[in-house]
Amino acid sequence: MAKTQGQKSEFKRLRELAGLTLEEAARVTRASLRSAYRHDNGECSPSPLALDILQMLADNSGRVDKQASFRFIDLFAGIGGLRIGFENIGGKCVFTSEWDKYAVETYRKNFSCDADHVFAGDIREYTTGDEALARIPKHDVLLAGFPCQPFSIAGVSKKNALGRPHGFMCDTQGTLFFDVAQIIRHHKPRAFLLENVKNLERHDRGKTFATIINVLENELGYSVTTKVISARPWVPQGRDRIFIVGFREENGFSFDELEYPAEPEPTLGSILRQNVDPKYTLTPKLWQYLQDYKKKHTAKGNGFGFGLFGPGDVARTLSARYYKDGSEILIDQGQGNRPRRLTPQECARLMGFERGNRVWHIPVSDTQAYKQFGNAVVVPVVEAIAKSMAPYIHPEADADVVSLTTTVEEPEVTAAHG
Repeated sequence: MAKTQGQKSEFKRLRELAGLTLEEAARVTRASLRSAYRHDNGECSPSPLALDILQMLADNSGRVDKQASFRFIDLFAGIGGLRIGFENIGGKCVFTSEWDKYAVETYRKNFSCDADHVFAGDIREYTTGDEALARIPKHDVLLAGFPCQPFSIAGVSKKNALGRPHGFMCDTQGTLFFDVAQIIRHHKPRAFLLENVKNLERHDRGKTFATIINVLENELGYSVTTKVISARPWVPQGRDRIFIVGFREENGFSFDELEYPAEPEPTLGSILRQNVDPKYTLTPKLWQYLQDYKKKHTAKGNGFGFGLFGPGDVARTLSARYYKDGSEILIDQGQGNRPRRLTPQECARLMGFERGNRVWHIPVSDTQAYKQFGNAVVVPVVEAIAKSMAPYIHPEADADVVSLTTTVEEPEVTAAHG
């Protein structure tokens, strides 16, 4: 029987008591993600056996003990956006590196780190030689949203631009990509996923990107596929990022297999909250300054200035500078009222950290939270990439894990539903 309005379904109640995500509940009850979603919303009833399983887990007051089908490491982790997608397909994070203490605080609040999990600060402490590299646990997949600071050399050689190997990673020394490459060289993971701004492709007239691909393909020997992906199908934000996928062995992986949402593209109304604290409304002084600033640059014929959006709109890219004045995404409050910033929780929604039944905890100040979300990946994009990579990461894995990579409806037990 479906739940009545305002009433929480029994499936959802027990799932939350057990501390399970929707994906975990789907796996332990052997339901598809689509079915679990319907059970959670009370649209249809799960089998009595499924409720018994959830009740048992709730009684034990612990999460389901997932048997990880692969191990991965999370470099330049930020607040963990890449990690979410790869835990969802059955992976276990065994090593995290993040130097920002506030990002680490948020990361630890939202993820459990087992006793054998290594949490590092500066990754360079682990890449100074083979002995240091050996301190990083063995892993099957490497994840890294590596910073792209300018390369240390004045230019990149013609051989790099042509994709020709010429000495192990010599043109990337002094950059944090070099540390990623050192880890790949030493540990030879089955696969990796790297993420960066889309302009990486054009940096230094394409030479930087050519160097990176040269290292990954010709010097490290990986089969590499790249794609700039817009977050627009998943969240109401214009945000493009480049993703670089590499596999140690040749396989059939292609970004063409990426699953996009079937629903219409969302607008800001899907993430905005009602009755927002007045502290997020711009002060008269700041609002006047932003209006004057925009008028000045409009008169000069350029587009500098604030962006004002309503519930039916799509936001600009959320940046790490959002804490300064919020000018790139201001929310129109209508009726002559001054606009407001997004709240940190709305930013969590805009970036896909808080989505569906997933709750995201923000233990830091608003300033730090804005920086963290502005620097983060859009989580549902990574979830989609992880699902497309899953069959190639663990092709020998059991059907329960692989089934998380699809939304195809599984057969229901007819007698179990009301």
